Amino acid sequence: MAREKKHIPGVISDLRRDIIEVPEVITKCSGININGRKLKSFIFTTDIAIICNTDADAVLAVYSFTPHPGIIQAITSVASMPVIAGVGGGLTHGVRSANIAMFAESLGSIAVVVNAPTPIETIRMIDEMVDVPVIATIASDLTDIKERVNAGADILNVSGGAKTVEMVRNIRKEFPTIPIIATGGKTDADILETIEAGANAISWTPPSVADIFKKKMDKYRQEVKEDYEA
Repeated sequence: MAREKKHIPGVISDLRRDIIEVPEVITKCSGININGRKLKSFIFTTDIAIICNTDADAVLAVYSFTPHPGIIQAITSVASMPVIAGVGGGLTHGVRSANIAMFAESLGSIAVVVNAPTPIETIRMIDEMVDVPVIATIASDLTDIKERVNAGADILNVSGGAKTVEMVRNIRKEFPTIPIIATGGKTDADILETIEAGANAISWTPPSVADIFKKKMDKYRQEVKEDYEA
């Protein structure tokens, strides 16, 4: 017998009807419990406007520049959901990454994430300095995951492009209990395949503010045209 879908009542204000909603299929994953919070959807952005207008469970604040305390402070000051702060690992590593991790923790970040090239010693140093989980990014199937786990990585963030599903599946076989966040792809089918491969949570890249604003401006122009022709 099919189960009846449970209705969950909700309220949204008139000014927040255009929030960015993460794909509903993400709710099918088990989620990752971080200090009592079950998180399934991680929105991959540092755009404060998007962070203030999304229904994602958490923010994955990782970017392609050297991590800066000011960026972490700006994001944590406006986010209404938990923040996972990027603390480097490529050009930035060692003591600086560890200090940034400690700063992120002091601002309320519930976890910190290091980039794929992060030296093992840096992971170990961060793990010794902070009390929040350390998330290690895995971008290649050649990465020595066991080495990172032994150094203090608590959660894996798998971002392998077209090979993500295969990587998640292989990691899950070798590490059946470690929490995995993974990039889900652009379609519901891609996201579901990643979940079925063993991902506990999904990181999702939202459309850019420019793309969103273009659609809204097209709508405004159409409304002006209709008013003019009326």
